[in-house]
Amino acid sequence: MIRHIFYFFLIALAITVSASDNQKETIYVAKEQRPLYDRDLFLYELLQKALTAVDHDVNIEHVKVHPHQQRTLMALSKGQVDLHWSMTSPAREKLAIAVKFPLFDGLIGKRVLIIHKAQYARFKAVTEIAQLSRFTAVQGHDWPDTKILSSNGLNVKPIVNYQAMFDMVLDKKADYFPRSIVEAQSEIVNQNHPELMIVPDYYLSYPARFYFFVNKDKPELANKLEMGLAKLKSSGAYHALLQRYFDLNMLSKGHMLPLTNPFH
Repeated sequence: MIRHIFYFFLIALAITVSASDNQKETIYVAKEQRPLYDRDLFLYELLQKALTAVDHDVNIEHVKVHPHQQRTLMALSKGQVDLHWSMTSPAREKLAIAVKFPLFDGLIGKRVLIIHKAQYARFKAVTEIAQLSRFTAVQGHDWPDTKILSSNGLNVKPIVNYQAMFDMVLDKKADYFPRSIVEAQSEIVNQNHPELMIVPDYYLSYPARFYFFVNKDKPELANKLEMGLAKLKSSGAYHALLQRYFDLNMLSKGHMLPLTNPFH
């Protein structure tokens, strides 16, 4: 009899938990169709921690989206997904609600150069931005960085395919691929090609912010995220998470080459 009561209790508990899950709000988070790097894992964990910090209990489902950033933001504006993250620009902030908390604390604008090792002697000799104009960079055709680099007089080739940018550097069809310090290290590991390297002597730096973007029909979600992120920052949990994911030593070893961002 006691065993039957216990089994009944377990079944009732399972039904209650299932019903509770069904009552939760489900948010659909855009997921790019490429390998996940430390940058992505950091953002997934930060998202969960921010919502937990304000007791906003939701089901999170991932929706595979087109790899082009602008198309994903258009999907946000059409209500096809609820949340994505991206570097901001005035145009992007018209498409969705920008949660104005810099997710990487400005590090998204600290750009190291991924090059072919055979090119290192040429790049090591660079001491100022004007000298970089002799080289050709590759960037995503719809990335805000493409316009920022071009506006500083750098020669930039816009490319549609993400992997093709690494391949062009390897094939010496382009000279360098600027990547944020929160991206480059794990990307080099994933590429697993001995001819790729990061120039250790300097990095580019321009003002840039990376935000969570939320569907305009979900203002409560945007508000909860903003409050949760503020809590994590004030408690120190945000910076602890940042330091756990990223090695920022290069910022103290290499010297900075400053750029302007007229779209900031």
